Amino acid sequence: MTTEGHTGRTVVVTGAGGGIGGEYVTAFAAAGANVVATDVAAATDTGTALAEKASAAGAGRVVFVAADVTSDADWERVVATAHSEFGRLDALVNNAAVYQGLGTKKHLTELTNDEWDLVLTVNVRGTWQAIKAAAPAMREAGGGRIVNISSTVARMGAPGFAHYVASKAAVDGLTRAAARELGPDAITVNGVAPGLVSDDASRTLNTGDYIAMAAKGRALGREMVPDDLVGAVLWLASPSSGFVTGQTLVVDGGGVFS
Repeated sequence: MTTEGHTGRTVVVTGAGGGIGGEYVTAFAAAGANVVATDVAAATDTGTALAEKASAAGAGRVVFVAADVTSDADWERVVATAHSEFGRLDALVNNAAVYQGLGTKKHLTELTNDEWDLVLTVNVRGTWQAIKAAAPAMREAGGGRIVNISSTVARMGAPGFAHYVASKAAVDGLTRAAARELGPDAITVNGVAPGLVSDDASRTLNTGDYIAMAAKGRALGREMVPDDLVGAVLWLASPSSGFVTGQTLVVDGGGVFS
């Protein structure tokens, strides 16, 4: 993992209370970035503990802000915190999503309107609201980096989670549209599409056999862990990726080629 280019930069990471989000926060702090870590209020204890631990271990400082990605008022607080604590906002990682809470796999004809609306609201509208809130602060800083977390299910059409698949396909489209519109402001917008990660969330939703089967189907032939995503996210959020925009990078050990 490279630490080049992150020292002194300010990064907002959403969904920081989960395992993968926590990996991003810790990695950015270790690389010298200051981080505003956000998650819903229910994750405050976990998020605060993460911020303290990452700050103590890394070269950068981390603060936690309880925020709902679908609330414009909460986004005003997040951006204001970036300014008050660190003086600027350079990068945004849109990691927050409804995933572990999806519950039992359902055929698309069995999904309720409420289930559909919840997933699309958080995963798509929340990502758009984050971009909308962060872009002016990045423009003020002379440019920035936005990294949206997608998923390989948008390419595979994995059964049982039609609402989640649709939401991640929409995130891919939003990434391209935002890249076009924010390019004149020197803001790049890219995505990272993970394969099935072997973590608590995936084990809640999938059997061990399913996770093992996914591992065998990869060119690298092993289970994917949260740390496998860190390098791609840090690079896309760094100055060195400055001429890459509108792209979604698949990180899954060679299970899906795009």
